[in-house]
Amino acid sequence: MRIARIAHPTGMSFAVLEGEGPGATAAEIEGHPFAQIKLTGQRWALDDVRLLAPILPSKVVCVGRNYAEHAAELGNEVPKEPLIFLKPSTSVIGPSEAIRLPAVSDQVEHEAELAVVIGLHGARNLDREAAKGAIYGYTCANDVTARDLQRQDVQFTRAKGFDSFCPLGPWIETDADVSDAEVRCEVNGEVRQLGSTKDMVFDPAALVAYVSQIMTLIPGDVVLTGTPAGVGPIQAGETVSVSVAGIGTLSNKVIASE
Repeated sequence: MRIARIAHPTGMSFAVLEGEGPGATAAEIEGHPFAQIKLTGQRWALDDVRLLAPILPSKVVCVGRNYAEHAAELGNEVPKEPLIFLKPSTSVIGPSEAIRLPAVSDQVEHEAELAVVIGLHGARNLDREAAKGAIYGYTCANDVTARDLQRQDVQFTRAKGFDSFCPLGPWIETDADVSDAEVRCEVNGEVRQLGSTKDMVFDPAALVAYVSQIMTLIPGDVVLTGTPAGVGPIQAGETVSVSVAGIGTLSNKVIASE
């Protein structure tokens, strides 16, 4: 099931997306989608609504160096435990919103990732098996990074925390099989990253379990699972598209800072 957050003629709602192509519709959900889904009966053609970030998380927990080839391309070793850091909720944007390049960085890069969305009961002190049940679904993410600032600061907060540095979308897929899903990034149609989730050092359930031992994950929180090799710079005027097989494609324009 595809769950979206939409702007429609009368406001904003969560919706179930039904159908494909020109006949696709968005069926409005009563309240939030995490419990039993109840439809209001209101539907719009998908072309008549705007897709927003599918969730507004209280926090975005990110995992670094979770693909061996990506760790190697930046001159790092694969960590023995998940390497985690946070993006602020204010970094989240949705499909078609602009990634804004900060004036203080000369090297902003794309990082295509599978994102995990936490479900109704959250996650706290879970083992790996229990963590599987805490996962509501998956979406696409771009862990936009000011690489020069990351190297300069050592820690990641500034480099990854700018407004617009966490595109999410286009929707949440609740039934995706992510055991061996292609993760792709294209910039203006040119393939920059092409990997598979099977190459993760720590899989999504292991990551959720690990994070839940440190901090409570509440419904709607997001865990980014790392990026495959091929990260590279993005420039104003380009379009960055992140695709995860079985989920969809998230596209964002890049613009200069105001």
